[in-house]
Amino acid sequence: MKTAIVYYSRHHGNTKKLLDAIAEADSSVTLIDVTQQPDADLSAFDRIGLASGIYFSSFAKQIISFADAHLPESKDVFYIYTHGAPVGGFLKGIRAVVNKKRCREIGKYHCCGFDTFGPFGKIGGIAKGHPTEKEVAGAVRFYREL
Repeated sequence: MKTAIVYYSRHHGNTKKLLDAIAEADSSVTLIDVTQQPDADLSAFDRIGLASGIYFSSFAKQIISFADAHLPESKDVFYIYTHGAPVGGFLKGIRAVVNKKRCREIGKYHCCGFDTFGPFGKIGGIAKGHPTEKEVAGAVRFYREL
């Protein structure tokens, strides 16, 4: 099964740490950075992961815009994300696009990620030390069990 994971990971690279571990565990996974490949063709992939850090309680606008423009219809989709805050409706925006494309959600994995964005920077950040090795291993386990 051909799998692509489309991602946006900036600031501390929290989400990218998870994806690098997944790609190391399964060399057939294709990682697509939306800042480097903004027009990537996903039509040849069976499963598509959408991965992002959380910005203002949402997936990065770059991922949402990419999915709206390039996510093929009727694909299996999964989510991977890192966040500083412990709760929130983080998937609302990206799910709207996935539902519009009539894709099937097959799973999600999330964990804390070190966050110094906005007011958190003034206090030295939150979720220091995340993602942990255990959380990274959890991302690999999640992917293998899809």
